[in-house]
Amino acid sequence: MLSWRGCHARASNLYDSKRCLMLSYARPQYSPRALRTFTGLDKDEFDKLLVPFAQAWHTHGSALQRPEHVRKRRLGGGRKARLLSVEDKLLFILFYFKIYPLQEVLAFLFDRSQGRANEWIHQLSTVLQLALGHTRCLPERHPQNLEQVLACCVSVDVIIDGTERRTQRPTEAAKQKTHYSGKKNAYGQK
Repeated sequence: MLSWRGCHARASNLYDSKRCLMLSYARPQYSPRALRTFTGLDKDEFDKLLVPFAQAWHTHGSALQRPEHVRKRRLGGGRKARLLSVEDKLLFILFYFKIYPLQEVLAFLFDRSQGRANEWIHQLSTVLQLALGHTRCLPERHPQNLEQVLACCVSVDVIIDGTERRTQRPTEAAKQKTHYSGKKNAYGQK
């Protein structure tokens, strides 16, 4: 079900056997059940999200390359990233948000250190938020903009769910009947 990149039948030492345990997008893309389990998305949904995610990744990467930053090496120099493809990056961040494992477990599965997994989580969370913002899949956080969002989504049914707040029970019988929440002990309003 998992794709363990770089596995060989015989590992020559402990370091080689550790490198066999890297989760990648190579096999879960052909296993709908595994992809749904890891990310919460089907292959079509994953591919649909991949396009804005790749655009957001390139936008985010170019924003990090500031002209005032003096490089010690040429662009592309240094150690190569283990999450080479954009698909692996998207799998990494969706796996984190769906399963929510400890960073140490995530680091083990994707063959990196816990600190580097933490950095990737923060970096890719920003990229995923940009990608979801481009596709207008983020929930609206400000009630002032709710009318604009509802105008864009005419054919979509909207449910607004609120939490019940505890309030003081009215003393008059008529007001008690109109404000009755149906609960026996705690009195509250939505």
